[in-house]
Amino acid sequence: MKFTEAIQHIEEQLQDMLGDIQKEKIDEMIDYFFTAHNIFVYGAGRSGLVGKAFAIRLVHLGFPAFVVGETITRPVTKNDLVILISSTGETIPVAMTAEIARRLGAKLISITSNADSHIARFADLLIILSPKNKNAELAPLGTLFEAAAWIFLDAIVAELMAKKGENEKNMRQRHATLE
Repeated sequence: MKFTEAIQHIEEQLQDMLGDIQKEKIDEMIDYFFTAHNIFVYGAGRSGLVGKAFAIRLVHLGFPAFVVGETITRPVTKNDLVILISSTGETIPVAMTAEIARRLGAKLISITSNADSHIARFADLLIILSPKNKNAELAPLGTLFEAAAWIFLDAIVAELMAKKGENEKNMRQRHATLE
């Protein structure tokens, strides 16, 4: 059954992709959150959905987090952190955002599968999530990258919770009440 085969393939690839991330990069990433005045997250398409989900969790943690392109987003300054998510690292609006963030002096974390990409070149911190064994029949297009980015960023949330001394009860108090 393709379903079972796809689950197994995705699990194996995610394990490999996430297992390759160096502890030092995670520590550096966490440090950026505690020095940033504001945090901006951006991606296009499905990567953008991953970014929005992450930004929501940052708000639940009490961080001043925004999604680039939303009407209520503040201007980026040199004291801010910008997190870009793009499998190719070449998606035009995301690549342009990397250039603008760099020009404004913000710290930039790029999460991509392409170490030679446009957003990688502008990054202060580069997180590579690249599958070793792509199988388009079991995980088409950017499925493996997007799933890995989602899980990676949710694990970052857990680390931030621990560092801030937060718990789910406190986070729930910051959860939207008008949904």
